[in-house]
Amino acid sequence: MKHILPTIVIAQFLSTSLWFAGNAVLADMAAELELAPAFLGNLTSAVQLGFISGTLVFAIFTIADKFSPSEVFLWSAIIASLFNLAVSFKGMSGIQILVFRFGTGFFLAGIYPIGMKIASDYFQKGLGKSLGLLVGALVLGTAFPHLVKSLTDTMPWRFVLYTTSFLSVIGGLMIWAFVPIGPYRRQSQTFDFTVFFKVFRVQPFRSAALGYFGHMWELYAFWAFLPVFILQYGKLHGQEINISFTSFAIIGLGGLSCAMGGYLSEKFHPSQIAKFALTSSGICCFLSPFILFQPNLVVFMLFLMVWGLAITADSPMFSTLVAQNAPEQSRGTALTIVNSIGFGISILSIQLLNMLNQILEPAFLFLVLGIGPVIGLFYFVKGKPKQASL
Repeated sequence: MKHILPTIVIAQFLSTSLWFAGNAVLADMAAELELAPAFLGNLTSAVQLGFISGTLVFAIFTIADKFSPSEVFLWSAIIASLFNLAVSFKGMSGIQILVFRFGTGFFLAGIYPIGMKIASDYFQKGLGKSLGLLVGALVLGTAFPHLVKSLTDTMPWRFVLYTTSFLSVIGGLMIWAFVPIGPYRRQSQTFDFTVFFKVFRVQPFRSAALGYFGHMWELYAFWAFLPVFILQYGKLHGQEINISFTSFAIIGLGGLSCAMGGYLSEKFHPSQIAKFALTSSGICCFLSPFILFQPNLVVFMLFLMVWGLAITADSPMFSTLVAQNAPEQSRGTALTIVNSIGFGISILSIQLLNMLNQILEPAFLFLVLGIGPVIGLFYFVKGKPKQASL
């Protein structure tokens, strides 16, 4: 049993490295293929839209509760890696790239929420810590392509896609080979098309989900436009900044805060950690213009580090609360549903920033993201999710 959690965490990291693989190579890809400036938002949204579509299909057909989660993870990792690899083919058009990134996102729905489902099948006590490590792995996986890009800057941009596709398959094989069906799994015997609607009738579940939705309004839009924000700071103040490595470091710090939040959840209730983190990241949204215009690079980097830590620390806590307050026999489907809606919300914020980036100074882009934490905190605090024992 001791090997189960480390295996899930490592596999989650390897397979979710597909998520931002396209973003990491966008500058070189756009130059070679002559893509429009607005392609950044469209590229990110294609993955998110694919993920939403995948989670809807997985939820409606209760895939996570009907079939072996380890096998679902394996096949999803393999197919997602093939779609990711297809972007590297010569002569791709912008539309073809978006279609392949959509396919990658679709099968990421069989990786991220399924990984959480597998963890919840093994760990009833200490679920907050387990999900903290899992979401931390997702965050590091998301940041990893930026690191690969910064370390292989002299190599063709397609190398990042080759690397992440290979790692995804390794992750899937690890789950399939070393993580059997968990002892707390409750298999669904029939397809239940009404689960999607039933879970939101549970008030504590609904409250945790609404807090998560506010968090998701901010998270992926921040990650997608972080390189734009860093680039703008460098231009304003004449600073030479390694954008790829800095983006990796700031996003990757979120993996550390997820893990820290998981361990802290053994002393503090997840709702307390979630409220603190969501409040902190919301404050960062509203401070962002002032930080961008100040000339001290150390202050700028420290601010981004704090934001990178705060913006993810609440994610595993919300997922823990969602899992604890969902009906036991449909926990996997409930997690998938919440992920689906949350990522749908992230598309709206990404596209809004994509539009505003054409008409506003980049310094003011992140102000809009503060809407999510404000609304999420209001409904989360108002609803008071059940204080389940960890």
